[in-house]
Amino acid sequence: MTSSVISITRRLEFDSGHRIPNHGGQCRHLHGHRYAIEVTLTGDVAKNPGKADDGMVLDFGDIKRLANEHVVEPWDHAFLVAKEDVGLVDFLNSLPNHKTVVMDCVPTVENLAATAFVILKPIFSQAFDGRLELSCIRLYETPNCWADVTHS
Repeated sequence: MTSSVISITRRLEFDSGHRIPNHGGQCRHLHGHRYAIEVTLTGDVAKNPGKADDGMVLDFGDIKRLANEHVVEPWDHAFLVAKEDVGLVDFLNSLPNHKTVVMDCVPTVENLAATAFVILKPIFSQAFDGRLELSCIRLYETPNCWADVTHS
């Protein structure tokens, strides 16, 4: 069998609250979503006869572990708020032990997907000696609405 570059994807889910402060519709109100994130990596299939990773680009468990550690767990059951949304940031900070993530951008699905990509790209590259490339993050805000960020 010849060497092939293959993409693999792992899907994870988390729950978060947010609001889009300047939105003209319902999204300006505090609300939450059951997000799903798909992490797609591209790389060569390992040829390591007798080893656990033989025939794999990467074990899906490794994708899960790193995505959970750096994106899913920090954002799960947190309120994602733009730092510019000062009144809400102050309110959330007044709540004892509240899980709040203050972001540099408005927490739209597009911005969240782009942020996840920026966070995870060096993580996957460094963890696996540069042999894998984070090629896409797909973040679902609802089952029918999502944003894709791809390596350019």
